[in-house]
Amino acid sequence: MYDIGFSTGTADMLRFHNTLSREVEEFKPLDEGKAKVYICGPTVWNFAHIGNFRTFIFGDILHRYLEFKGFDVTYVMNLTDVDDRIINESAERGIGIDDMTAPFIVAFHEDMAALNCLEPDFEPRATDHIGEMIDIIRALLENGKAYESDGSIYYRISAFPDYGKLSKISFEGNIEGGSARVDTDKYDKEDARDFALWKLVDDPDATGWDASFGRGRPGWHIECSAMSMKYLGETFDIHAGGIDLQFPHHENEIAQSEGATGKTFANFWLHGEFLKIDNEKMAKSLGNDYTFRDIRDRGFSALAIRYLLLSVPYGKQLNFTFEGLKGAETTVERLRNFRRLVSDSTTGNGIDGSALSAARTALEQFESAMDDDLNTSQALAAIHNLVKEINSLMADRMLTKDERDAVLHAVAKFDSVLGIFGEEEKEVLDEEIDSLIEERERARRERDFAKADEIRDRLAEMNIILEDTKDGVRWKRG
Repeated sequence: MYDIGFSTGTADMLRFHNTLSREVEEFKPLDEGKAKVYICGPTVWNFAHIGNFRTFIFGDILHRYLEFKGFDVTYVMNLTDVDDRIINESAERGIGIDDMTAPFIVAFHEDMAALNCLEPDFEPRATDHIGEMIDIIRALLENGKAYESDGSIYYRISAFPDYGKLSKISFEGNIEGGSARVDTDKYDKEDARDFALWKLVDDPDATGWDASFGRGRPGWHIECSAMSMKYLGETFDIHAGGIDLQFPHHENEIAQSEGATGKTFANFWLHGEFLKIDNEKMAKSLGNDYTFRDIRDRGFSALAIRYLLLSVPYGKQLNFTFEGLKGAETTVERLRNFRRLVSDSTTGNGIDGSALSAARTALEQFESAMDDDLNTSQALAAIHNLVKEINSLMADRMLTKDERDAVLHAVAKFDSVLGIFGEEEKEVLDEEIDSLIEERERARRERDFAKADEIRDRLAEMNIILEDTKDGVRWKRG
């Protein structure tokens, strides 16, 4: 593809809003040129809803943009395949938890692929990492940051003075034995703030695992600590997830991870904001907790859903409406048509500075926007500005081959990050259509215009549209 003379800027220009500091900070990885990223994935007890997918698409864009900037990225997304809901649901249905979660894992993979999300480098499942969880809990028991009560193991928050540093929640007045509760574990604890690391399972037929401190099952929070550190190390670059996980889940991850290792857990914390539906909170009671499949079944394309979910920067709330989705559908089709028109537009060799300059400027604006805490709305504006300029140019004349390649290069760079154009359709004519076009051209050379028009009409019925230009016949599917 044509090189328009534009290269991405240096990696030290990239900035993120770090929830931990509440500041926009320049991204400096632990290891130069590498980026280690963990995002909390789905709990696979049901189909994921579009609020979940907004977060996962944010993670996908983070993954893609770090690679765009030249980082060697290790991207980890976990699957929570054991928790109280999964255990209770599987027990009610009389099946094992693997049988309970398997169809939802398959569905999640299908939905992520349809939404054009890249596969993570690692996708650990909680049930495959019970040993790592037990090791962390044992370390916390040994250093006094955890304790046993009635067979369950709890984290002692009073032993971690930095508790609350992520969420900035003040626990003043929430004294030992007080009535205020910040966790839903229904077990006896020393302090209302303490949370379960390991929950007693005394029924031999119930789901549980053996450990030196007793048979049980893990608490939700310990799962992510074990899986993230397993694949990224005790300290890594970025931990991402939805804003709803900031407290208590991510706060508890920090406490137990740093409590066990004595090291910083993650340097950057990025949180995706809430998705609203028609200006209301998404909730099952309101009947607006749409899954991706619910929306797709209404006739909307996956690319339009992706476009809408990334159209607002991850750190701002997004109001989802079906009118907005209809607009996204139109926009995505317009972008795809633009790429197709540019691909078909060529009159020969040469370069005109206007198209080249427009492509270069759009890429610079795109990268500047994405460097600013993944500002996708401004990045999209850069793309739409390029579309407007090139369409205006093509209204006056066709692009040269070099101009075409420069614009397509820019589009490919955009799409390597945003993933909204989809795969380019390869227009391949079958032998019958090839033969008809050749026959029409022969009829024209022999000045049998009636036959040429007849063949053109026949091709039109086959959804093949021909365009006669001074450089020969151009064609496209209708």
